[in-house]
Amino acid sequence: LNPLLRHPSMMIHPPMLYTGYTLFAVPFAFAVGAIIKRHVGADWIASTRRFALAAWIFLGAGILLGARWSYTELGWGGYWAWDPVENASLMPWLTGTAFLHSIMLQEKRGMLKMWNASLILTTGTLCILGTFLVRSGILDSIHAFGASTLGIPFVVLIGVLIAGSVALVVSRREALRSEHRIDSMLSREAVFIANNIVLVGLAFVVFWGTFFPLIAEALTGNRKSVGPPWFDRYTVPLALILTLLSGVGPVIAWRRATWRNARRAFALPVAAGLVTLVACVAFGLTDRFGASLMFVFAAFVLVTVGQELWRGVGARRAMSDEAAPAALVSLVRRNRRRYGGYLVHLGIAVLFVGVAASSAFQDERDVRLSPGQTARVGEYDVRYVRSTGDISLGDAWIEKIDFGAVLEVRRDGKLVEVLRPERGFYPSRDDSLGPLGQFFEGEATSEIGLTAGLWRDVWTAVQPDTQALRPIIDRADRGFGDATKGFTPEQRAGVLGLTLNKFVERYREDPPPATFRMIVSPLVTWMWIGALIAIGGGLIALWPAPDAARRRATARAAARVAQDLGRA
Repeated sequence: LNPLLRHPSMMIHPPMLYTGYTLFAVPFAFAVGAIIKRHVGADWIASTRRFALAAWIFLGAGILLGARWSYTELGWGGYWAWDPVENASLMPWLTGTAFLHSIMLQEKRGMLKMWNASLILTTGTLCILGTFLVRSGILDSIHAFGASTLGIPFVVLIGVLIAGSVALVVSRREALRSEHRIDSMLSREAVFIANNIVLVGLAFVVFWGTFFPLIAEALTGNRKSVGPPWFDRYTVPLALILTLLSGVGPVIAWRRATWRNARRAFALPVAAGLVTLVACVAFGLTDRFGASLMFVFAAFVLVTVGQELWRGVGARRAMSDEAAPAALVSLVRRNRRRYGGYLVHLGIAVLFVGVAASSAFQDERDVRLSPGQTARVGEYDVRYVRSTGDISLGDAWIEKIDFGAVLEVRRDGKLVEVLRPERGFYPSRDDSLGPLGQFFEGEATSEIGLTAGLWRDVWTAVQPDTQALRPIIDRADRGFGDATKGFTPEQRAGVLGLTLNKFVERYREDPPPATFRMIVSPLVTWMWIGALIAIGGGLIALWPAPDAARRRATARAAARVAQDLGRA
């Protein structure tokens, strides 16, 4: 296995993504069948909602695991690089999120039939597109296979999906007309539509930035690319709007909200947002305007969700005389979709807070140090205490050489943590590079030194100066070849082991200066916490209703059928 992929999250990250891709095939197929048969009511949505929600959860969990892998394994200090394959998994997640919101309008009001059909057909196609980007090697990515014979079959399949989807929607446009229109722009329907526009806008930005190299090459003959600053320019404003809408949508009334009810619902959340804004100004955070605005909107969402839970628990206690914890559990059990959705919104807001804080207020420094020297990053002093070196053995051979460092992290003179970043060097398969030199021409991985906390992460990675070691490596390779002429493979392996041990020992005793990347990032942990809250909310919404609730629903449905038959 590629050394970069030898990480615990890689055991479940790819299966999670592909489970999400595959599960979206179920609502996609139902939508195709419903459109063909002109059964475009809400029945196919009710039959496939759990599949769509499960796909959304699996895909989101896969994206989270990939971000965690990037943060801890790649040695660059970030968790999202707008890589083409990363983007490929994000696009169907965004359109799937839009679908899960807009189907509520079709269920309740018979609206957005054509939009919902188009959304799930687009999501299914994007899932195939994501697989294509991984398997075809058409775009450069650390996640993609370098070469494949599957490119043309995938292109043909994607073309068939797009052409068939367009033909279906156009041919059934009369059946897909909405039964009702929006009664007021101050309504949940309007907020949900705005939410969908933002989510699809985000997906389009990601799509355009991902495929821009191919588009530029087709138009100009030169392959150009866009980087994280381009993506941030467009995604940050859309993420801010999305966060605000996620606090408005759950509490505003259906059809038409009155200003009086809106004031009652939003007075406390708006006050929380204003208090957060004042706090940002007081702490001098307004020079990062986008991050400050995200904090304000996240506070709005937090108080909105808390207020709804508080009111629901109060109403439940008034009806049942239950204690507050029991009332909360009962409340959630009886309306899992609603309160699971609230938790998802809360989790996404917390996640965005982590992203905004760690991006806007991060302190980063690349510095070259020798043992005994100290560098300052943010509020921390990091001292290079000593070098480390070791040899890792595989089943029957030397697997890699590890060079690392011991770092003391201090704040205001007090020891905070001792970190031990390492760089692992795996041998190349090219024997002509020399028995020692091949270790420094193959794959290399970073094992970071990290102290994580609720408020701040201190992250370190080391890059030993292997060029300074090059003369020693070359001499050792020449001497090894001369000294082992006529030796058996077992004897050569034994001599190589001794040579590597002496080389590593020499590095520990007299290392050249090493380059360190040191990063202090605030609130990164809240990003992972927010993602877990969102996944937990999705699982609550996915979990089947209690049997008693099912029996009541079945009884009500039977009563309605009997009543209709009696009238007939």
